[in-house]
Order: sequence, then C-alpha cells, then structure tokens
Amino acid sequence: MTRNVSQGKKPVITRTETIARTRLFRVEEVGLRFANGCEVNYERLRSSSRGAVLVAPMLDESTVLLIREYAAGVERYELALPKGLIEEGESMIEAANREIREEVGYGARKLTHLKSVTLAPGYFSHATHLVLAEDLFPERLPGDEPEAIEVVPWSLDRLTELCAREECTEARSIAALFLVREQLAGRR
Repeated sequence: MTRNVSQGKKPVITRTETIARTRLFRVEEVGLRFANGCEVNYERLRSSSRGAVLVAPMLDESTVLLIREYAAGVERYELALPKGLIEEGESMIEAANREIREEVGYGARKLTHLKSVTLAPGYFSHATHLVLAEDLFPERLPGDEPEAIEVVPWSLDRLTELCAREECTEARSIAALFLVREQLAGRR
C-alpha cells in the first residue's frame, strides 16, 4: 500500500463555519484544500480548549478505584475511571485532584500525567489527559453529579476480567488502565 501524503504538508483551511452549537459542543463545517488541489468539506465537533482529565486513583500498588455512574450516551450504568472537564483557571493536575475528591472521596499527594489522548480525531477536537493518582488520603468535595456515585475497588491483576464485563466499555478508561498497569509494573 502506498502512502499518498504530499510530503507531510497539511491541507489549507479555506473556511470555517459554525453550523450548530450546544452547551458543550460547537459543530463546524471546515473547507479544506489538499496539496493535490482536491477541495472537500468536513464536519467536526469543537469542545472546550481546556480538555478533560481521566484519573486512575490507586488505593495501593494494585487496587484502582473505579466508579459506576449513568452514561446517557449508551443509556446504562458504566464502570470506568473518574473523569471531568478542566475548569477555567485550573491546571490538569488540579482538575485531576478535584475530580477524585468529588467522585471517589480521596485526594492524592502524587499525581502523574501519563498521556493525552483523543477520541475520533478526524471529527472531534477534544483531548483527555490521563493521570495516575497515588498516595491517596480521604477527602471529599461536593460534586455536580445528580446521584451518589458507587466507588468500586478493582485489582489491576483482574484487568482482563474487567474488560470482559458488559458495563466496562469506556475506551479511555481501558487504555488508561493498561498504561497504569505497565507504568507500575516497570517500577517493580
């Protein structure tokens, strides 16, 4: 298979128009001209430029704290890592520590950025910053969830079993858990 990329030259954006807006997203139509002269229109979702955090709070060397909360997109309860948007004036690390205080009732003395990931980058501008939280201590902040969130301790040794569960499909959480397991295994 040959690669038909014009020497890594990005297409020229000829126009950008907002065609719909919600509380969280803006739908844009983007006109592009590629190096070979081909012109096309794409649609993309634009979100907060600050992005979001997804946090792996480690209760101990092998136990991560998951949450079970309602996911409106798939219309069921989902077992995943705590997550949330980065608020105005907040750093990624501050947002991660706030989210785990709100969602699992713990703060962390040690927070490590593992990786920033995208989801459907051809259509969606949103970035999620994966953060490992260690050296936890009990501390709860009030959150914005409509109901109490169930906290589920889970051993990283049972990661394959977790991924096989029907209620665990959130790709960012799955990717983060594998990264966390590798990071922690590298220390041993």
